[in-house]
Amino acid sequence: MPYLVAAVVLVGLLCMVNLLLTVGVIRRLRHQAAQPAAHADPMRGEGLVRGDRLPDFAATTTGGEPISAELLGGPALVGFFSVGCEPCEKLLPRFVEHARRTHDAVLAVVAAEPGEPSEAYVDQLAQVARVVHETPGGPVQSAFKVSGYPTVLRIGADGTVVSSDHVMPVAAGT
Repeated sequence: MPYLVAAVVLVGLLCMVNLLLTVGVIRRLRHQAAQPAAHADPMRGEGLVRGDRLPDFAATTTGGEPISAELLGGPALVGFFSVGCEPCEKLLPRFVEHARRTHDAVLAVVAAEPGEPSEAYVDQLAQVARVVHETPGGPVQSAFKVSGYPTVLRIGADGTVVSSDHVMPVAAGT
C-alpha cells in the first residue's frame, strides 16, 4: 500500500510540473505573438512584396546601356543571382528559358565579388535580358531590398510588384 501512495504522489507531482511548464510555454507564445514580426518569411527578409511600387534605381548594363525604373517600366521580370549560389545555379536555366518565352522586359542582376568568375552567368543572361553586374548589396539590390538569392520578381504593367519569390513565378500566358 505505501508503494501505491508513493506512486500516486509521484504522478501528481509530475502532472503539476507538466502543468507549470505548459503554462510557461503558453505565456511565451502569447508574448511572441504580441511582438511585431520582424520578418514574416525569414528567407525573404525585408524584400519587396506584392503591391509595392517598382523602386527608383539607376545602373549601367554590361552592354553599356543605362537602365532605371523608368526605362524598365512594366510588365517586367527581374532576377537577382549570386555567383557560387547553388540555388541560383539551379534556377538560372529556368529563368533564361522563361525569359525567352515572355514578352515582358527582363532585367537580371548578377552579384559577384571582384575577381569571382561571373562570366558564365552574365553570358547566359545576356542572351535574354539586360544584365547588371555589381557586388553583393550593390545599388540595384539595395533598391529592390534583396536579402537572399536567387530572388525573382514579376512587375505588373502598373509598375507594382505582382510576385516576389526565390523560385520562378507562375504566370498565365507566358
